[in-house]
Amino acid sequence: MSAAVTAPPHHSRPSPLNPNAKAAPSAGKPSTVSTRTHLANLDRLLVRPPPLPLPLQHRKPPAEAPGDGEATPDDRSGRGGLLNALNLSTFLPFTRKPAVDEMSPRSLAHLQRLLTLSPRPSPKGSIADEWRRYHGEGGWEGLLDPLDQNLRRELLRYGDFVQAAYTAFHSMPEAAAAAASHGHHRTLVLPDRAYRPTCSLFASSSLSIPPWAQRRSAPRWLTQRSSFVGYVAVCDNEREVRRMGRRDIAIVLRGTATCPEWAENLRAGLVPLAADDDDASAPKVAKGFLSLYKTAGDHVPSLSEAVVAEVKRLMEVYKGEELSITIVGHSLGGALALLAADELSACLAADTTDHRPPPPIAVVSFGGPKAGNRAFADRLQRERGVNVLRVVNAGDVVTRVPAPIAREGYVHAGAELRLDSRDSPCLRPDAGPACCHDLEAYLHLLDGFAGSGRPFRADASRSVERLLTYQRTNVKRAYVERARVLGFEPATPRTATANGAVADGQYGYLASPT
Repeated sequence: MSAAVTAPPHHSRPSPLNPNAKAAPSAGKPSTVSTRTHLANLDRLLVRPPPLPLPLQHRKPPAEAPGDGEATPDDRSGRGGLLNALNLSTFLPFTRKPAVDEMSPRSLAHLQRLLTLSPRPSPKGSIADEWRRYHGEGGWEGLLDPLDQNLRRELLRYGDFVQAAYTAFHSMPEAAAAAASHGHHRTLVLPDRAYRPTCSLFASSSLSIPPWAQRRSAPRWLTQRSSFVGYVAVCDNEREVRRMGRRDIAIVLRGTATCPEWAENLRAGLVPLAADDDDASAPKVAKGFLSLYKTAGDHVPSLSEAVVAEVKRLMEVYKGEELSITIVGHSLGGALALLAADELSACLAADTTDHRPPPPIAVVSFGGPKAGNRAFADRLQRERGVNVLRVVNAGDVVTRVPAPIAREGYVHAGAELRLDSRDSPCLRPDAGPACCHDLEAYLHLLDGFAGSGRPFRADASRSVERLLTYQRTNVKRAYVERARVLGFEPATPRTATANGAVADGQYGYLASPT
């Protein structure tokens, strides 16, 4: 997930990577750090590299084609996404903040390392003795602020699983449903090879786009009713099972991508989970979310049926072992994860026959909207025993919808881990709503978050390559220019043609934000 790097020397002064650090004293005032000390520190960081441009010895050429079965990167750059046009500062001038593009030499050296690092596998520290605590028992008390390093690594891994779902969908958006109709599953390459995908998941909308509303030049996948939405994976590496203290079953769900999914998002009326429950105090969820979860496609089962069937199958395969179930989603996927957790907890509790409690269920949501009313949130946590962790960016508008003034009764469920784009040394402080909701921006912020009021981690080692590719216009200019000097150029925006092939063109993928 992230690469091992040598942490820079510790200093008592604020980290230069912290955008909130106090400005350096102006000329004419004595500097707190002598020139000799500064140069010595800079020399250690740069390790006396050759003159720029520096060669990237460990980075694969960007033009290298993916191997068989590997997905091509999806495009969520600022040029084609719908929400990128919704720059709220244009309409609300008082929300504008001055862009800060300064970059210290230490930050420049750090960027060079981040552009040359290769991904690192899953966390190495053993959590076997406390795995239930890291899985949410006790509401993650004492682990969120300051953020525990083992929990950070676990969350980053689950976030990368969602990135893999986005990449798998955007690489062949139409081929996914066609393969499933013949009983085949998508070929997925996960960033953590300790997990093995076992089942592809599809979400189907009860709505269909009328022919008159479809543009001939647009790819067909934009209006298809059923689409690949995620997958189920299981940890089948025995060494990793021992490290984690149990065998983990992961259910991974992406965010909105197709027009029918966008249309379902707008169906925000609260409806009871049980069709025959007319009680005003009954648990209720958004009509559109429930439709995507319960509706079966023409050739694929509903998301509800597929999730329950696959989890039960895996529990039978690994019967007698210590198991856990982790449902992770971004945006729309975060809402669907709550519905899946509610149903799974009820089904597994009803099927328990050997007096063993069912596996604990945890939900990790990145930028998820409100999914239901208070009765639903209370049942999920108190009656079902589901642990919910919401990772939230302070500038993400999606986490605040539906707004109380528009839809009464919606509440969030679970504990909250709050991040802020303004804490990042790479992102512009006036980053738009698309950037604040983008999953890669979330993972970048999560990697650098240490705790409330603390500076961005100087030893954060997650590569910023995806951030430059997906959110280039929201990255500080100094970082963009430095990346160009280092020889990094982001992938060319690509689109899916009408037959599902990937090609350059006018229609970029809809951005990952909902």
